[in-house]
Amino acid sequence: MTPDATGSRAAAEPYVTEFETRVRAVDGTDVRLEETYFYPEGGGQPADRGTIGNAEVVDVQTQDRAVVHTLASTPEFEAGETVVGSIDEGFRTYCMRAHTASHMLYGAGRRLLEDHGYGGFDIGTETCRIDFETSEPDAIDALSLERMLAEAVWESRQVTWREMDIEQARADDEIVFNLTPEAERADTVRIVEIEDWDIAACGGTHVRNTIEIGPLAVLDISNPGADLVRVEYAVGPAAIRARTDRTRATTRAASALETGVSELPERANAVAERNAELEAELDELRDRLLENRLETLAGDAVERDGQEWVVGTLDVDGIGPNDASERAQESAGRVGDIVVLTGVDGSAFVVAATTGETDASGIVEDVTAEFGGGGGGGETLAQGGGLDADPEAVVDYLRRER
Repeated sequence: MTPDATGSRAAAEPYVTEFETRVRAVDGTDVRLEETYFYPEGGGQPADRGTIGNAEVVDVQTQDRAVVHTLASTPEFEAGETVVGSIDEGFRTYCMRAHTASHMLYGAGRRLLEDHGYGGFDIGTETCRIDFETSEPDAIDALSLERMLAEAVWESRQVTWREMDIEQARADDEIVFNLTPEAERADTVRIVEIEDWDIAACGGTHVRNTIEIGPLAVLDISNPGADLVRVEYAVGPAAIRARTDRTRATTRAASALETGVSELPERANAVAERNAELEAELDELRDRLLENRLETLAGDAVERDGQEWVVGTLDVDGIGPNDASERAQESAGRVGDIVVLTGVDGSAFVVAATTGETDASGIVEDVTAEFGGGGGGGETLAQGGGLDADPEAVVDYLRRER
């Protein structure tokens, strides 16, 4: 087999993890070999790990159509010597499975999306992702996608690769392109085909049969940008952990709701509906309590400069400054000319509403000048927060003649 456009034989013979070759050049910790099976980083796939001689390989890159192996330390061997290259078989196998899984995902995307394009791909140490360019952000469901992939993997579809004239490949609309810049400039291109599922131009390493992918889990589907759908997935142990965690969480949820796993959706919907009803009832009760509180405060209004000031604390749980502002604004001119309410929402707050004759923002500024914090608003409605005082102290201050 001849090397591919990167100068490596990795993609053509991905199951080779040990080889003997001569050293072409040594430049510090950078080494070039007569031939190599190390995969150089590119196309979303990380570089292979392993050793050359007794030296650890920490990076593999393509430079000027040649593969450069970067070692952890200056090697003992020199140019012209024969060395053994040993590739980390576990990591190579992981990358082969993860990369082939991305082609499975893209094939599934072709079936689920009316319009689709390749948007990117990356293999991480635990999780991977593939991006689709599409105007259908909600067309892919994670669990349905995972089931489709599991079935296709189980069907043991053959995975093959072959060289093809690059212009002929570009003329075929069925072929998806995911190539390194070096491969884009080559005369031929490697075509990876999954039997009756997907076909793409790709220089990565792949397994020979989908059954070798093993466990595959769809972790998340998101929209990282306009017309872009991202599918995050895992293979191997990470996929097994994800499935186990998902099952454990489902089982615990079913137990908490005192139902079986198969009845969980119906039970969860019923609980959600009941919670919504209770929230609505609670909101109604809060409104009644707040209205009663305002009527009580109105009976103890303070008259100042010919205006009635309704001032008091909010003894109603769950009422924050925004709700208080809304109610104060509705009440100004009805229960009093000026309504000032104070309460606690993390820290003490104050809201003021007026009919316009007195500036509401001025009242809040007066309070924050006395008790700290900050706020703002307009002539008829203002609010402040972060007060360094109890609500009762704020009320006493406002009710005093100043």
